[in-house]
Amino acid sequence: MFALLFLCLFTFAAAQSCPDYTDYSAAPHGPFSGGTYNLSYQRPTVDCRTFVSSDVEDTIARLNSTITDPDLARLFENSFPNTLDTAIKWQGYAAGTDEELTFVITGDINAMWLRDSANQMQSYLTLLNASYSNSSTPANESIASLYRGVINLQSRYLLTSPYCNSFQPPTESGVAPSVNNAAVNDVVTPPYSNQTVFECKYELDSLAAFLEISTNYYTATNDLSFFAKYNWVPAVETILNVAQSMSVPTYAANGSVNPLPYTFMRQTTSSTDTLDNSGTGNPIQNGTGLIRSAFRPSDDSCIYELFIPANMMFAHYLNTTAQIMTALGENNTALASEMTALSTSLTTAITTHGIVSDPIYGSIYAYEIDGYGSRNIMDDANIPSLLSAPFFGYLSQNDSVYQATRNVLLSGNNPYFMRGPVINAIGGPHDGPGMAWPMASIVRILTSDDDTEIASTLKELVSSTDGLGLIHESINSFDQSEYTRLW
Repeated sequence: MFALLFLCLFTFAAAQSCPDYTDYSAAPHGPFSGGTYNLSYQRPTVDCRTFVSSDVEDTIARLNSTITDPDLARLFENSFPNTLDTAIKWQGYAAGTDEELTFVITGDINAMWLRDSANQMQSYLTLLNASYSNSSTPANESIASLYRGVINLQSRYLLTSPYCNSFQPPTESGVAPSVNNAAVNDVVTPPYSNQTVFECKYELDSLAAFLEISTNYYTATNDLSFFAKYNWVPAVETILNVAQSMSVPTYAANGSVNPLPYTFMRQTTSSTDTLDNSGTGNPIQNGTGLIRSAFRPSDDSCIYELFIPANMMFAHYLNTTAQIMTALGENNTALASEMTALSTSLTTAITTHGIVSDPIYGSIYAYEIDGYGSRNIMDDANIPSLLSAPFFGYLSQNDSVYQATRNVLLSGNNPYFMRGPVINAIGGPHDGPGMAWPMASIVRILTSDDDTEIASTLKELVSSTDGLGLIHESINSFDQSEYTRLW
């Protein structure tokens, strides 16, 4: 009894003495890498880390002894465990049950994005196995437990507010909801509670992210029993309902305006932070077979709401999660068939309408279309992007249309490809012209077999941290001391 009380008091005292990572990461810390760029050590002390995994620590130790470049080793050492070190805000159970829950915050924002939390967990996919609590792998060290907790909490969020992208802590956590000052005066249909939702931007890729993390967990663990529990199947049913409702064109056959189930308006000075036409966005033509997305994965509004990368991602992961649904048994075969059929029809629609002709590059994928002939030729750093299509499994990186598209995206013909002496990478309107995103550099590496391209891109990543040894959100391609978000 006294030992438990002492442990609780010690944990509380340690938490009280831990610096905010936003402040901690802004300054360099030793020991330094000793390489060309002498990169800083940026991990919190062990007692200040939000989650500790022996598998992750073993991986860092192994690769530190393998990677010969000290700066690259330090960048990996700082970055790979960062989600576990700083972002597992709470891990526990749903009230009165054994349902695991994991609340993963997005960097310096005390809220959980569906897309971001799925991507954050993906870093540890190679270490994932179907471990449950036991004497050798307690729940507070299990990567699998984190995955299950994220999937369960995302299921709850989807059943509560399926058009929303970002959510508050679960009530069981005891963590107070955060105030989103940007969203205070938002006018959104359907309405939501700011006690459970942090922001409500409808993004098709948020729905796809739930299917993605579900696929990742099942493929790595073959733990079918997990998906038969709790609310996974109802969450998938909800996703399909949203997809169907957001396939509605702007106009009915008689010319009347179709009502949309989702609208969004915000008082803002930025056009990318709201939707025009009374919150519905630009008109969409009938007959494409594609699904609308009001916002991109950057949380910026779509110009044309038939957003091709999200439709690609959704099509792919519908197909993979249909296999889970089929494996669950005959009660779910109809739902699995519906998922497979929608995946197939979306793939056909993307090929028919998403591939356009360019006078220089030939057949390429458009970033967005509206079905009326308007198209947006660009790419954004955030995933899903056109560049990342092979990474999330939609197509082969050797696909001829993809390769032609890639040539556009990594050139001055992409309005958001940033070039300069510091870093050359795709950015986006979120941080604006001149700001390259290292995330896009990583995707470039992951979608290339060219050793020269991989090496030069990796060198830019290592050399552009301003000595801090962290992967920033975006960096001025001419001045590495100007960047957004430290990590």
